[in-house]
Amino acid sequence: MKIAMLGHKRIPSRSGGVEVVVEELSSRMAEKGHEVVAYNRYCGEEKLREYRGVKIVEVRTFRHSALNAMVYSLFATLRCIPKKYDVVHYHAEGPCAMIPLAKIFGKKVVATIHGLDWQRNKWGGFASKYILFGEKMAAKYADRVIVLSQNVKNYFKETYDCDAVFVPNGIVRVTPEEPDLIRSRFGLEKNGYILFLARLTPEKGLDYLLEAYKALHTDKKLVIAGNIEAQTDYIRSVLEKAKGQENILFTGFVSGKTLSELFSNCYVYVLPSDLEGMPMSLLEAVGYNARVLVSDIPENIDCLDGYGNSFLHGNVDSLTQALTYCLAHEELRDQDFKPDASPEQTQKKRAELIERYDWDGITDRTLEIYKSL
Repeated sequence: MKIAMLGHKRIPSRSGGVEVVVEELSSRMAEKGHEVVAYNRYCGEEKLREYRGVKIVEVRTFRHSALNAMVYSLFATLRCIPKKYDVVHYHAEGPCAMIPLAKIFGKKVVATIHGLDWQRNKWGGFASKYILFGEKMAAKYADRVIVLSQNVKNYFKETYDCDAVFVPNGIVRVTPEEPDLIRSRFGLEKNGYILFLARLTPEKGLDYLLEAYKALHTDKKLVIAGNIEAQTDYIRSVLEKAKGQENILFTGFVSGKTLSELFSNCYVYVLPSDLEGMPMSLLEAVGYNARVLVSDIPENIDCLDGYGNSFLHGNVDSLTQALTYCLAHEELRDQDFKPDASPEQTQKKRAELIERYDWDGITDRTLEIYKSL
């Protein structure tokens, strides 16, 4: 098959979960002999022609503008139209606003909804309305809608009478690493820190974690891994809240071996989010055998299916209590901080999750959806 992927920023990139998904799916499809073209946003970076067997087409757009994604989606769609693609696969709600244009020219369209993005606090009024419009266009015009959680599948059925298909994100099989780079760069040792690794945006719940951490009595550091270069109002507020706390460490954006070491050696990974699609960083933490503590929103709980621990989302006291228990019971770490579990049961549950979220199987399921069209 000849397949177009669009809606992501660019591959390769770890700027968000969408980019990871597009890279993992498209490269595996290329390995299986399909012709895959990924439409990257081009804002002046070095151009790519091919990556892991995937042909790259660069679509020029603004570097810094609220219209960046809209302009990209329009021109990417226009560049798809003359091509004889079997499937055009849109990723994320905003780009889905252009689906009717693709359908006018007879394209078969699949849309993956990575989350209900219009609900995210970072978007203003116009942006939220535009993204919601994209969601509606996906529900009405896409030949198939893919969602990443049962909760969003129910939402599409109840809101649009749309029978979306649940296909989760995947876990990359990895080998945990010893603390080498993180020791030399940040002074971190194995089990010596609590890890938050995600986008620094309001819906990820970092505010709750900062408040909870201040109430703890621990010598373990709080490591916050995420891009702080953007200097948004939210990032500035987070930096201000952490001011004067020498045990709170901001690493900035991390990737490669540094990222692997952070996941591999944390005492516990915490994801206190209010809103998720299917959190890629959480899946990665499981892949690295990290113990995890998450907010109890359905997307997190369904994703883990009994693995890890949870607290009441948006509740600082509940998060503080959960962290206090984890820190007080280091002897239960191999039991997922659960006194009624065993290390063997914990590893069995992890192995089941890795098998369930195997990228090769998820790629095959996505290809079956394409073939059904």
